[in-house]
Amino acid sequence: MNKILFCLLFILTCSACAPSAEILATPNALDQTDIASTWTPTTVPSVTNLPTYTTTNTPMVTNTVTLPPSPTPTDPPTHIPTPQPIYVVLRGEVNVEHVSCFYGPHKSYLYKYGLVGGSNLEIIGRMVDTNYIQVRAIGGDNPCWMNLEWMNVRGEIENVQPIDPLDTDIPSSPYYFNAPTGVNVTRDGNQVTLNWNAYSLRAGDGSEQFPYLLEAWVCREGRLIFTPMGSWINSLTIEDQPGCREPSHARLYAVEKHGYTPYIEVPWPTNLN
Repeated sequence: MNKILFCLLFILTCSACAPSAEILATPNALDQTDIASTWTPTTVPSVTNLPTYTTTNTPMVTNTVTLPPSPTPTDPPTHIPTPQPIYVVLRGEVNVEHVSCFYGPHKSYLYKYGLVGGSNLEIIGRMVDTNYIQVRAIGGDNPCWMNLEWMNVRGEIENVQPIDPLDTDIPSSPYYFNAPTGVNVTRDGNQVTLNWNAYSLRAGDGSEQFPYLLEAWVCREGRLIFTPMGSWINSLTIEDQPGCREPSHARLYAVEKHGYTPYIEVPWPTNLN
């Protein structure tokens, strides 16, 4: 009997000391649902006082070209090229049996050589005021002046270059170096009369043409007209009208068979009409 009681007490005591079966089944952790419901996430601290970077737009370095100011409508043009006329060399045929050709653009100049009728020539210049043309052999280099009346021109003569009288190349005398002297000028209305001292030449130096040449620019119908005149004596009269803005003027040569003496400027009288 005592043994039976002792055994029962021993069994009870051991049962009180043993762990429960539920705890042994999950010995290390709580249920996952409990873990999820009881975990509180740690708040990530906010980042403060971070340095602030400001972007600065740095201008690009460029080469600056300064342009000239644009002209206003009132500004005068700086340079406008003057259109240059285009002239031509024409050809023509001498229409009479014989023509005299001179050193200058009028029969008052020294004779240079003769032209035969039917000759074909180049026309390289013209003198508007005297109606003379400058001609030469085709491809030649020895021009002379003849009256336009004696030439059949192929083409328009207005397209040939006009020649300034001051550009006329007349031969200078190789022996006489003095200009005429003693020029005296008088006016009677539109008539201007010149007188000068006779020019002395050696025997044989006479040209058998006019021994004196006057190149005059006189007023006719409101404009200056180039008017060459030859004289057999040391006096001549020329018409000079009023009405020109430019003053009339003239120059006088003595002539010998080799060429012209230096000229003297004529003291031209004022036209008061």
